[in-house]
Amino acid sequence: MATVLLLIILGIIVVGIIAIVAMYNGLVSNRNRYKNAFAQIDVQLKRRHDLIPNLVEVARKYMQHERETLEAVIAARNAASSARSQAAADPGDPAAMQKLMSAETALSGMMGKLFALAEAYPTLKANETMMQLSEELTSTENKVSFARQAFNDAVMVYNTQCEQFPSVLIANSFGFKQAQLFEIEDKTEREAPKVKF
Repeated sequence: MATVLLLIILGIIVVGIIAIVAMYNGLVSNRNRYKNAFAQIDVQLKRRHDLIPNLVEVARKYMQHERETLEAVIAARNAASSARSQAAADPGDPAAMQKLMSAETALSGMMGKLFALAEAYPTLKANETMMQLSEELTSTENKVSFARQAFNDAVMVYNTQCEQFPSVLIANSFGFKQAQLFEIEDKTEREAPKVKF
């Protein structure tokens, strides 16, 4: 009887250890998934940041009176590139992700301003290099959006696992922290257009 009881207790301990190891490995796996998903964002953001100086250089030839705007675009690009590097080092760091989101929002705003000003320069709009760079930038923006969605999905799975019982016990014991979603505020997407008659 004592041997059967000992075997039952030993079996419960073994099952408990296996469950703890499985939860820990699941947390590690999901953390690696969101880090990999951020690496995809990083590739696309780097491409975006590499295209912007070329775009500004083409625009500079036509928009000589818009020097402040062109310099502001480059400054916003440099800030976003720096924030991207910091976030790539640790995509789970909420402060780095917050800085990246702010920098990308500012850069998107400056790019919108640049394209709005370019509308006033018909020869610039018709420039083949400008059109090609604009098309590549648009394509890259779409890729960033898809990569951001995949990252946010991976973060949601990871964060959910960190919050669910009994995984929350393992997460807290081994220092697994919640990850930050990557959201870029684009006022043009969120505000409804105003119509006046």
